[in-house]
Amino acid sequence: QVQLVESGGGSVQVGGSLTLSCVASESAYSKILMAWYRQVPGKEREGVAGITTRAGTDMYIDPVKGRFTISRDSAKKTIYLLMNNLQPEDTGIYYCASYRGGGDWLTPSAYDYWGQGTQVTVSS
Repeated sequence: QVQLVESGGGSVQVGGSLTLSCVASESAYSKILMAWYRQVPGKEREGVAGITTRAGTDMYIDPVKGRFTISRDSAKKTIYLLMNNLQPEDTGIYYCASYRGGGDWLTPSAYDYWGQGTQVTVSS
Protein backbone atom coordinates (compact mmCIF):
# COMPACT_ATOMS: atom_id res chain seq x y z
CA GLN A 1 0.00 0.00 0.00
CA VAL A 2 1.35 3.38 -1.02
CA GLN A 3 1.38 5.93 1.75
CA LEU A 4 2.67 9.42 2.22
CA VAL A 5 2.12 11.06 5.59
CA GLU A 6 3.05 14.70 6.11
CA SER A 7 3.52 16.51 9.40
CA GLY A 8 5.09 19.67 10.77
CA GLY A 9 2.76 22.37 9.52
CA GLY A 10 1.61 25.20 11.73
CA SER A 11 1.21 28.93 12.15
CA VAL A 12 4.19 31.25 12.29
CA GLN A 13 4.90 34.92 11.93
CA VAL A 14 6.76 36.47 9.03
CA GLY A 15 10.42 35.53 9.18
CA GLY A 16 9.76 32.37 11.14
CA SER A 17 10.72 28.81 10.30
CA LEU A 18 9.06 25.42 9.99
CA THR A 19 10.23 21.96 9.04
CA LEU A 20 7.84 19.63 7.24
CA SER A 21 8.29 15.87 7.22
CA CYS A 22 6.88 13.24 4.89
CA VAL A 23 7.15 9.58 5.78
CA ALA A 24 6.79 7.39 2.71
CA SER A 25 5.94 3.76 2.26
CA GLU A 26 8.50 1.52 0.54
CA SER A 27 6.73 1.69 -2.80
CA ALA A 28 6.41 5.49 -2.68
CA TYR A 29 10.04 6.08 -1.75
CA SER A 30 11.18 3.73 -4.52
CA LYS A 31 10.19 6.36 -7.07
CA ILE A 32 13.03 8.28 -8.67
CA LEU A 33 11.92 11.62 -7.28
CA MET A 34 9.73 13.05 -4.57
CA ALA A 35 8.54 16.59 -4.17
CA TRP A 36 6.74 19.12 -2.03
CA TYR A 37 3.82 20.96 -3.57
CA ARG A 38 1.59 23.63 -2.10
CA GLN A 39 -1.89 24.87 -2.84
CA VAL A 40 -3.97 27.85 -1.81
CA PRO A 41 -7.73 28.17 -2.41
CA GLY A 42 -8.52 29.26 -5.94
CA LYS A 43 -5.08 28.48 -7.28
CA GLU A 44 -3.53 25.46 -8.91
CA ARG A 45 -1.24 23.22 -6.95
CA GLU A 46 2.37 24.32 -7.52
CA GLY A 47 5.66 22.52 -7.06
CA VAL A 48 7.94 24.03 -4.45
CA ALA A 49 10.92 21.70 -4.14
CA GLY A 50 11.93 18.28 -5.40
CA ILE A 51 14.64 15.76 -4.64
CA THR A 52 15.88 12.62 -6.33
CA THR A 53 15.71 9.76 -3.88
CA ARG A 54 18.99 8.10 -4.87
CA ALA A 55 21.45 10.92 -5.55
CA GLY A 56 19.73 13.55 -3.44
CA THR A 57 19.77 16.12 -6.21
CA ASP A 58 17.51 18.98 -5.18
CA MET A 59 15.54 21.53 -7.16
CA TYR A 60 13.47 24.58 -6.23
CA ILE A 61 11.22 27.19 -7.70
CA ASP A 62 12.79 30.65 -7.73
CA PRO A 63 10.63 32.24 -4.97
CA VAL A 64 11.92 29.77 -2.36
CA LYS A 65 15.55 29.46 -3.40
CA GLY A 66 17.82 30.39 -0.53
CA ARG A 67 14.98 30.06 2.00
CA PHE A 68 13.79 26.44 1.65
CA THR A 69 15.88 23.29 1.80
CA ILE A 70 14.63 19.85 0.81
CA SER A 71 16.43 16.78 2.10
CA ARG A 72 15.89 13.07 2.51
CA ASP A 73 16.73 10.28 4.91
CA SER A 74 16.64 7.07 2.92
CA ALA A 75 16.95 4.87 6.00
CA LYS A 76 13.75 6.41 7.34
CA LYS A 77 12.14 6.82 3.91
CA THR A 78 11.43 10.39 4.87
CA ILE A 79 11.79 13.68 3.05
CA TYR A 80 11.93 17.04 4.77
CA LEU A 81 11.34 20.63 3.85
CA LEU A 82 13.10 23.18 6.00
CA MET A 83 11.46 26.55 5.46
CA ASN A 84 13.22 29.67 6.71
CA ASN A 85 12.29 33.33 6.50
CA LEU A 86 8.67 32.44 5.81
CA GLN A 87 6.52 35.02 4.06
CA PRO A 88 2.72 35.40 3.82
CA GLU A 89 2.82 34.14 0.22
CA ASP A 90 4.15 30.82 1.53
CA THR A 91 0.80 30.16 3.19
CA GLY A 92 -0.98 27.10 1.87
CA ILE A 93 -1.51 23.39 2.23
CA TYR A 94 1.74 21.55 1.60
CA TYR A 95 1.65 18.12 0.01
CA CYS A 96 4.26 15.46 -0.41
CA ALA A 97 4.13 13.54 -3.71
CA SER A 98 5.90 10.68 -5.45
CA TYR A 99 6.86 11.03 -9.11
CA ARG A 100 5.79 8.56 -11.79
CA GLY A 101 7.02 10.38 -14.91
CA GLY A 102 5.29 11.80 -17.95
CA GLY A 103 6.33 15.37 -17.26
CA ASP A 104 8.93 17.43 -15.46
CA TRP A 105 8.97 17.80 -11.71
CA LEU A 106 6.73 20.87 -11.84
CA THR A 107 3.92 18.99 -13.59
CA PRO A 108 1.30 17.82 -11.04
CA SER A 109 0.04 15.06 -13.34
CA ALA A 110 3.53 13.52 -13.28
CA TYR A 111 2.88 12.38 -9.70
CA ASP A 112 0.78 9.37 -8.87
CA TYR A 113 0.55 9.51 -5.08
CA TRP A 114 -0.08 12.40 -2.74
CA GLY A 115 -0.21 12.79 1.00
CA GLN A 116 -3.13 14.31 2.85
CA GLY A 117 -1.42 17.70 3.21
CA THR A 118 -0.35 19.86 6.11
CA GLN A 119 -1.37 23.48 6.61
CA VAL A 120 1.22 26.25 6.77
CA THR A 121 0.02 29.71 7.75
CA VAL A 122 2.32 32.74 7.81
CA SER A 123 0.97 35.92 9.33
CA SER A 124 2.38 39.42 9.42
